[in-house]
Amino acid sequence: MTIIEAQNKLKNTELTSVELTEACLQEIKEMDGAWHAYLNVFRESALDEARKSDKRRLNGELLGELDGIPLAVKDNIMIQNTVCTAGSKILSNYRSAFDATVIKKIKDQGAVILGKTNMDEFAMGSSTEFSAFGVTKNPHDLDRVPGGSSGGSAVAVAGHMALGALGSDTGGSIRQPASFCGVVGLKPTYGRVSRSGLIAMASSFDQIGPLTKTVKDAALIFSAIQGEDANDNTTSNIDLFKPIWVNTLEKLKVGVPYRLWKNQGLDSRVEETLNETIEKMKAQGAEIVDLDLPYTEESLAVYYLLMPSEVSANLSRFDGMRYGVRKEALPLFETYQQSRSEGLGEEVKRRILLGTFALSAGYVDAYYNQAKKVQTLIRKAYQNAFQDVDVILTPTTPTSAFKIGEKINDPLAMYLDDIFTVSANVAGLPAVSVPVSTSVGLPIGMQIIGKWFEEATILAVADLIEQNF
Repeated sequence: MTIIEAQNKLKNTELTSVELTEACLQEIKEMDGAWHAYLNVFRESALDEARKSDKRRLNGELLGELDGIPLAVKDNIMIQNTVCTAGSKILSNYRSAFDATVIKKIKDQGAVILGKTNMDEFAMGSSTEFSAFGVTKNPHDLDRVPGGSSGGSAVAVAGHMALGALGSDTGGSIRQPASFCGVVGLKPTYGRVSRSGLIAMASSFDQIGPLTKTVKDAALIFSAIQGEDANDNTTSNIDLFKPIWVNTLEKLKVGVPYRLWKNQGLDSRVEETLNETIEKMKAQGAEIVDLDLPYTEESLAVYYLLMPSEVSANLSRFDGMRYGVRKEALPLFETYQQSRSEGLGEEVKRRILLGTFALSAGYVDAYYNQAKKVQTLIRKAYQNAFQDVDVILTPTTPTSAFKIGEKINDPLAMYLDDIFTVSANVAGLPAVSVPVSTSVGLPIGMQIIGKWFEEATILAVADLIEQNF
């Protein structure tokens, strides 16, 4: 059931929030043993909130459009008085002291929070294989990954264990699992949604967004969580998003950077689905523009220099003094060494080392500062591109979901899977992945990238694509 369908049934008294919540909890009980989407399920508090929602509805005192709707939350987003691990051993006993701003906002709307979902440790990974608490599996094929790092949130939605979910996207961590699991994933413009209460991975790239079954559902959750926040100075006061749905793509110019996927390992089935999507967009009146988009390949290199550098700085706080378990009284350096070596996983350590090296004396100019200069060029390239087109279309990922264990020992192969998603984060642009095809039982998603703060446009285009598939 979609959020909008649930809203209608709740409004027409065909269903109560308690019944809806119990159905999700039953699905979790029956299926999550195989899928492992959830790390923590809040059964009693979810049912309590559902009862309160039903009472408000009976009294005509609804709080918002999400009142009574069961949602899941990625486990790097703080919920007061609950464990928040970010998928890491070092935070296995950490309890949040406050609600993240996005949690306050969905609570203010009356949403029912079902639990916290599995993720790659500290959001570092593209497969949810790097969680300290076990691998999440793709509900379409249990031998395959669900994508990452928001894999648990994607599976919760795809597996009907929640009507929607919150995830975070630093280099594709909402859109890639959405593509692999056959759901919708939106990464808003950087600064559109508050990061307050999100455990930081790379602060200049991180952004919270929704994963849902439909584009209109994504718009509902996005509407609830957007907006300026005094607790996050990077948030913007630009006019709030309001959905604008369309029945045609007449006069829309769609940029397709055909040269981007040459030599990028694009799967033949993904390419076939891309061409089919282009033809359907043409049939809706869209003008397809062969877009020359420079620096797109460099985006991956820029991202994998800047992101680890920020990781190195952000994760320095996890030192065994303020966070983590101290087994015995040791001198300061030994405490750091023991806590971080035992509490952090291999991928997290790898990125900390990469970032520390890129920021080290003698190398900061050659690597970090050079990457910042190229980042500026990438942003300018998108500014120029959007003078000629309204949106940009790419596959979300080069392939459909790969097998568990296939790339875990080859970090470079895993990083290359982000080739189509990272540029939106590097430039701070909004992007949405919409499912368009199932090939050999596996979903394939297409990505729509838009101008800064024009989520309404990309969601309208994605909605029309969704209707045509």
